[in-house]
Amino acid sequence: MKILITYYTRTGNTRKMAELVAKGAKEEGAEVTIKTVDNVLPDELVQYDALIFGTPTYYGQMAYPVKKLIDDSVILHGKLEGKVGAAFTSSANIGGGNETAIISILQAFLIHGMIIQGTSKHDHYGPVAIGAPDNRSEKQCIALGKRIVKLTNKTLQK
Repeated sequence: MKILITYYTRTGNTRKMAELVAKGAKEEGAEVTIKTVDNVLPDELVQYDALIFGTPTYYGQMAYPVKKLIDDSVILHGKLEGKVGAAFTSSANIGGGNETAIISILQAFLIHGMIIQGTSKHDHYGPVAIGAPDNRSEKQCIALGKRIVKLTNKTLQK
């Protein structure tokens, strides 16, 4: 199983979250590639079984470099169908648009026909950190990595 975790960061907080998500996925046995979004070409996305995107929250949405990758992925329309997707975000404060930023990524994944799984515990849409990841958000990131591996295993068995 191959998972891509790609992210954009200016402060390093989203990178730290990406590393924690990767830790959880690796603990479940996945092969994980971590790259910044500016080092990912849209054509690469089809090589992975699961895609996890991370972004800081800008005006309640994903950062432009993440949006650009998603916009450029239009050339893959229909080719990501059935792959697993997830997202996480960091922001400066509570109520800073964290959930809407995650949902903006998940909406694009749904249009690609990807499989999305929330959680009934804690950060329902995906992990959120206020500033640097604290103990709570660290646990959520690791749990996301593990959950995505388990879901991807189910999709690959079919």
